[in-house]
Amino acid sequence: MTQRMTITRPDDWHLHLRDGAMLKAVLPETARDFARAIIMPNLVPPVVTAVDAAAYRERILAALPDGSDFKPLMTLYLTDDTDPADVAAAHADGLITSVKLYPAGATTNSSSGVTNIDKVMPVLEKMAAIGCPMNVHGEVTTPEVDIFDREAVFIDTVLDPLRRRLPELKVISEHITTKNGVDYVASAGDNLAATITTHHLIINRNHMLVGGIKPHYYCLPVAKREEHRLALRKAATSGDKSFFLGTDSAPHIDPNKESSCGCAGVFSATNTMACLAHVFEEEGALDKLEGFASLHGPAYYGLAPNEAKIELVKSAIPVDYPAHIETGEGPVTVFNPGYDLHWRVV
Repeated sequence: MTQRMTITRPDDWHLHLRDGAMLKAVLPETARDFARAIIMPNLVPPVVTAVDAAAYRERILAALPDGSDFKPLMTLYLTDDTDPADVAAAHADGLITSVKLYPAGATTNSSSGVTNIDKVMPVLEKMAAIGCPMNVHGEVTTPEVDIFDREAVFIDTVLDPLRRRLPELKVISEHITTKNGVDYVASAGDNLAATITTHHLIINRNHMLVGGIKPHYYCLPVAKREEHRLALRKAATSGDKSFFLGTDSAPHIDPNKESSCGCAGVFSATNTMACLAHVFEEEGALDKLEGFASLHGPAYYGLAPNEAKIELVKSAIPVDYPAHIETGEGPVTVFNPGYDLHWRVV
């Protein structure tokens, strides 16, 4: 029996598109289903100024398939030397939607990130004053903290003190992976929200490590215990407007994933909506999918929801999603949830 549901066209509030041939190859995978996306600025070199953001936006628009109406929402990469005036001007012009804080060394191409929160307080104070949100990769990088504890320690030692110091700053805690993150956001009030990825709703650390290392499940923040995955699923499907979709879809060519020092990142743009429909159906919450994917994000960013709709169809026969995307630089493996997908966007 075929099932159908119509929802407001979704947005992706955390997306990596890279550049060059990779950008051209992966962009259509997002633009097909999503109307807008927050574009991550961790290129090499990173997108640190308004001039950088304008140039990157033009490259994205040039790479779009003919007829696409996808809109990239640009961000600036926060560094110890970021100019508050440049941020304010870019935000006033509508060039950028937010600014991204990477703790230095936290993830892919984050070596230019913030070394100490005190060094960027003038920028954060300016952002709070003008209403420019901050996206944050919420992990500490101190070597003595276990990688599975870095998110919880970040909340206690960096995020909570910062929010007490600057409560008017609007913050998005990106790709939360723990019950700690869920509980903190749920109790934090109006100026904190969180994105949740597709893959963190589906895999835990056993999927990555048991029976041999699965490099295409390796991401940062790394997948955690099953209790944390269940907390994420409960938050995503709850209808709580503090939680919304940010896929963190992050392409790397297979040789760079399947190596002695594999890159962190899961590429899920191709089948995210099918995966989400599966998850929300499992949780008996298909009626909450539109809020999570299409409504909560725009509301938090102060934007109108998309006018267009998409239709999701479930059929008895599994949908044959591609295992790889060819990029011109090499193949990129598409996220495999470990089970057949029966939903598709039409």
